[in-house]
Parts: sequence; structure tokens; C-alpha cells
Amino acid sequence: MGQRTALYQKHLDAGAKMVDFSGWDMPINYGSQIEEHQQVRTAAGVFDVSHMTVVDISGDDALAYLRYLLANDVAKLDTPGRALYSAMLNLDGGVVDDLIVYRMRQGYRLVVNCATRMKDLKWMANHSAGFAVAIEERPKLAILAVHGPESIDKFCSVITDERAAAVRELGNFRGFESGDWFIARTGYTGEKGIEVIFPESEAAELWDQLLGVGVKPVGLGARDTLRLEAGMNLYGQDMDENTSAIAANMEQTIAWEPEDREFVGRDQVNLHRKLLADGMFPCLTGLVLEERGVLRAGQKVVSDQGEGVITSGSFSPTLKHSIALARIPVNSNSCQVDIRGKLTPVRIVRPNFVRFGKKVFE
Repeated sequence: MGQRTALYQKHLDAGAKMVDFSGWDMPINYGSQIEEHQQVRTAAGVFDVSHMTVVDISGDDALAYLRYLLANDVAKLDTPGRALYSAMLNLDGGVVDDLIVYRMRQGYRLVVNCATRMKDLKWMANHSAGFAVAIEERPKLAILAVHGPESIDKFCSVITDERAAAVRELGNFRGFESGDWFIARTGYTGEKGIEVIFPESEAAELWDQLLGVGVKPVGLGARDTLRLEAGMNLYGQDMDENTSAIAANMEQTIAWEPEDREFVGRDQVNLHRKLLADGMFPCLTGLVLEERGVLRAGQKVVSDQGEGVITSGSFSPTLKHSIALARIPVNSNSCQVDIRGKLTPVRIVRPNFVRFGKKVFE
């Protein structure tokens, strides 16, 4: 038996098929993964992501510490509620983990992956020497993500009028504190949506309220196809501590200015950036297969510049054909994928396939 979120029984009541996910008993689906995927693209779905790790950083040196620890620059978070996506890098430029960081009224809140929890907490502690900071894990908090074109209206219909008014004013990557709730316009699907971090003791009530207004529960299976359509990386597949952030299409999440800001891994990822510009480093890109066949992680890619590999691949329920993220030689103009021993031509596109339910590549 693995760890269980506060909503474990609710998942069973909703007919979930439970699987082990990094030591947690989590719902992979509640019946049809494709229907759950389409629910998020056309209406509203709710994900229990309480297995993720919430860490609060406070203290006089919280800002300086996170500017050193993270590749992106939290100095951009100039007001409470603002958020950004970043990575923690190692000295080789590899990705220790990717995360969201929020500016809170008192300090900062990080949400990191559950599979890397122990490694992350140790990494944070090991790099806190010399900084006056407190690092506090918050295991009693639940996280629900409500996503889809109807998500804001549905969510606002079950919360207080005061909170609903604040939610409707939020821009993307913005949030606010309301008592012991934190509500933000962030997510992992490429759709409009809300994530709420709040006491796990209140999770069952909010879950029931959302289902009561027609929001459908969505499992990890659809969450994966949704994030792939949105071109979002999955830690452990598209990047890890042995993969440079530059080779994971994460350069845009690295703040190079100001030049005198020191952060862990800066020198190495800067070298990788120059190698990429010189055509000497691999890149993560999108692949599209519009004929029959399924692209899957681990399949070999043969391009006009050399060989690569698919890191994430699946049938796209929105596009009705297969898509993938693949690490291939930079400046590749054409490529084929080895599908069951047959080299099958695929198109190279920007690693972003669907946004707000619509195809975004040419």
C-alpha cells in the first residue's frame, strides 16, 4: 500500500482505477481516459495533485537564497501572488527538478514533484548554508487543479463571493492568499484553469462541490496526454539530473540577466547554450505523425543530422494522431522514427501542439 491523499476514498467512490505513482496510490482514470481528456478540453475537469510536495521558504535571506538556488530569477516576483516556472540545476547544468514558485505575503512557496521529494529537500538544505532561511515542507496541504474552458465559472460557483471576485480578476501566473487557501491561475494542461492549495481537511468538501456542479474527475492518464499536447515537459522523461536544461527546451526559463547573478549551474548551462547555437548540442523538439502509428518514449529517431530519441510520445485525443517530444541533433530538417523496425517519416514542429483546445503548429 502506498501513500494516500485525503481524497483516496473519493477516488474509489468515483470508480477510479488506482495505480502506484512514485509511492502514492493515485487514480490513472475513472473509466475512459480519452473522455477525461476531452472533458478538460471542452468543459471542466478536476485533478487531485495533492501528492506533489509543497515547500515554504521564509527568512531574511529567502530572496537571495532562491536567486542562487533557481535558474529563473525570483526577483521578477515583485508582488505577492506572482508565480514563475523554474528549474533547480546541478553544477553540470542537469535538472535536479522543475517547479513552480509563488511569491507569498511572507516568503515564497515552491511546488515540486513528488518523485523527487527527498532529493529536492536534501538539495535545498545542502545549498542553504550561509543564508538565513527556513525551509518548511507542508504535508498537510491538499492541491486541486480545475482546468478547462468552463473551469473558472464552475470553480467560482462553489466558493465564497469574495474569493470568486478575486479569482475572476486573476491573470495567468497570478494568485492570491485567502485565509489558509492559496488560489492561482497556473496549471499543466494548456487550458484555462485554477490550482488551489488549501488544508487537506477541506479537500473532500470542495471535491464534492465541484462534482456537484458538473466538473468531472480526471486521472493521471489524461493529465499526461494533456500536458504532452501542451508541449510541457515531464520530469524523469523529458529531462532529469543528467539532462541539461538547454537540451530540454528550458532556456526560456533561465534568467541570464543580470549578468552578475550567480546561480547553481550557470556556467555549464551557459556553455551548453553556446554549443547549441553552434550546432553542437541536442535540442528537444516536437514530432508529428499524421498517418497510422503511435509515437512512444524510447523510440529511435533518425534525422538528417544524426540520431536522437523520443522522450514522450502518445496518441493525441484532440488532434486524432500521434505526437511526441524528441531529443535530436539541432538544425535537423527531416527525420524518421523507428516504429517496430520500420523507419517512418515524421514532421518536426515547435514543441507545442495544442493551446486552449486548438492546434497551434503549422
